[in-house]
Amino acid sequence: MKEKMGSKRKRMKRRKFLKYSGVGIGLMLGATWLGRNPLRRAVFDLGETMLPPYVGNTSPLVWLQVSQKNEIILHSSKVEMGQGTFTSLAQLAAEELEIGFDKIKVVHAASISGNVDGFSTGGSTSIATLWNPMREMAATMREMLKAKAAEKLGIDIADLSVTKDCKISSGTKEISFGEIVEGVADWYIPETPVLKDASKFQYIGKPLARVDLNDKVFGAPIFGMDASYPDMLYASVLRSQLVDAKMSNFDFSEAENMPGVVKIVSENGFVGVVAKSQIEAEAARQKIKFDYKVNKDWSLADVEKAITVGNGTKTVFQKVGKAIDEKDKKSELVRMEFRSPIGAHAQIEPSGAVANYKDGKVEIKISTQVVNITRKEVAKALGISKEDVNIIPTFLGGGFGRRLHTPNAIEAAIMSRAVGKPVKSFFSRKQEFQNDTFRPPSHHVMQARLSDKGEILALEHSIAGGDTAFNSALVPFSIVKPIIRADIGSIRGGAINYDGIPNHRGTYYHVDLPFATSFWRSLGLLSNAFAIESFMDELAIKTKQDPIQMRLNYIKDENPYHARLKKVISTCAEKAGYTDEVVNGRAMGFAATIDAGTPCAQVVEVSIVDNEIKVHKVTAVMDCGLAVNPDQVKAQVEGCICMGISAAMFEKMDLRDNMLHPTIYGPYEMALMRDSPKEIDVHLIQGVDVPMPVGEPPLGPIGAAIGNAVRRLTGRRLVEMPLSLG
Repeated sequence: MKEKMGSKRKRMKRRKFLKYSGVGIGLMLGATWLGRNPLRRAVFDLGETMLPPYVGNTSPLVWLQVSQKNEIILHSSKVEMGQGTFTSLAQLAAEELEIGFDKIKVVHAASISGNVDGFSTGGSTSIATLWNPMREMAATMREMLKAKAAEKLGIDIADLSVTKDCKISSGTKEISFGEIVEGVADWYIPETPVLKDASKFQYIGKPLARVDLNDKVFGAPIFGMDASYPDMLYASVLRSQLVDAKMSNFDFSEAENMPGVVKIVSENGFVGVVAKSQIEAEAARQKIKFDYKVNKDWSLADVEKAITVGNGTKTVFQKVGKAIDEKDKKSELVRMEFRSPIGAHAQIEPSGAVANYKDGKVEIKISTQVVNITRKEVAKALGISKEDVNIIPTFLGGGFGRRLHTPNAIEAAIMSRAVGKPVKSFFSRKQEFQNDTFRPPSHHVMQARLSDKGEILALEHSIAGGDTAFNSALVPFSIVKPIIRADIGSIRGGAINYDGIPNHRGTYYHVDLPFATSFWRSLGLLSNAFAIESFMDELAIKTKQDPIQMRLNYIKDENPYHARLKKVISTCAEKAGYTDEVVNGRAMGFAATIDAGTPCAQVVEVSIVDNEIKVHKVTAVMDCGLAVNPDQVKAQVEGCICMGISAAMFEKMDLRDNMLHPTIYGPYEMALMRDSPKEIDVHLIQGVDVPMPVGEPPLGPIGAAIGNAVRRLTGRRLVEMPLSLG
């Protein structure tokens, strides 16, 4: 079913036009007014909870197709990177189409289809932003099929209903979806029907099995690494092993004569070896001689010195009441510092792409979170129209923000054009570690003023960090950066949620680093929550207060997000049976955060074994609104907790002599099965009747919760990640 240019098309309602066009208008107004600090802070506050609208094609004829097997093929503009998006979208579509869930097959939409996401797959927004659009498209498609069936059967549409096996029946006559669409060239798209009431849901809210389960269990070739073309060549790109250095004076003479080499491509700022096999391409690339021009010698100590509160560009992103006066002697000043390290993505599948350039057009198979941006960047680099670039997304062998940057697509396309054949180009594992877009390190200063009665009179959080969002092609930060100044990714989760404290503020210091840093799952949430929630726990100990009740006392009910946070906090403490006491060598630690409008609280049970921290159990409570697939949501929470344990207790990149280390798994320590808690108890609360973000909010509390438990066990406050007693 394809929509023709001459077909009757549903007009966009004025209400929807205002809703979606408001995004662009907001950016335009922002460029004019955000230089004013109060408005800056208002935008930062909004960014903590606001969900962006879905920006993309919402024609049912682009998203939904009737196949020859009489099933619905859903062409998703959101990519599947393990988060379960395909399954939840299938549930939404099946619900409003009123067909069997097993009758929907979900595939990635190629950019040539016209179904291109204007934003990306990221920010935990896929299902939350498509909650209404996907159901509206499915309901509209249902009515389109019924109307055409009524026409073909000669029956009034009011007498027709949809059956589970993709047929439309009157009781005495029926016609399959396949028969309905046969020979139809033009479709009339009606006004959007009334959507189902939640009380009638058959699939939404049910723990249905994943639609991609079989392919992944049985190892189907669905990932970017599996992509291929007939008569394909292989490439290995030369990448700098040093930071803050430039390669020059290339000597290709030895590399050109290596076995299997087809061509060495030096173009557009990169050098790549194209050969008949991957091994031959790698071997030849290692024979290229060149010189380094080092700008400055860097070590990890230099980075930590640069990433220190007080350095860089200062922006106050939260301001309520008065600032803390360090010279004021009327109340007690409590001050602590925290640090987080450089973090790698370390995803299983390295970055890469397969490109096929032919007759002025190029097709690229790639693991990407940003189909639209990848298409635009390739078109610009090759000097062709974006309509002549077809991006075919694959399943992702780990995303976590790493796939928001896809210069590898440009490289593969240029090399394919140079040799006149398809080219497959992937990072080696060493390159993936050394040339990652890392999670930036951070430094935090927490300060509080306490009354003689133990009341928190003021609380301040100061952050120093590198680029998170500013270094991304996701949005035009070259325009926005000078205006908003504070990196909206680095300050994510950095605001003080305890609005009952009369004076509180957040300040950010942006520092440029000599290596690429960018989005990493949950952005700044993990490190910011580590600082804030560890400090709140220390204040509770210092003032001899129950850490749960103290938090609840400083959260107002007026803000609906904070009211949901309070419920999550109290429920989590209750479900875990939280206590401050050390019992049988184990202690509990508590922490809570709210991210993108989704509050989450966690209690960990920890012991010390051979001077190492052992996490035994995590109790998690999250309010993500309506859970489309509760099992998938719980799996996401469990995954976030395990990833958070890995980041908080093990992961750290080093920098020595301008070179980032480690470059392989093993030396880059990550949590293993033995480090995972034996029990993760997840409870979901539905505080609102729509889906809210799921994929990143549960990462926030875990680092602080572990640190808080260790504090009770040992009396030591751990202030640096990865957490260690050594």
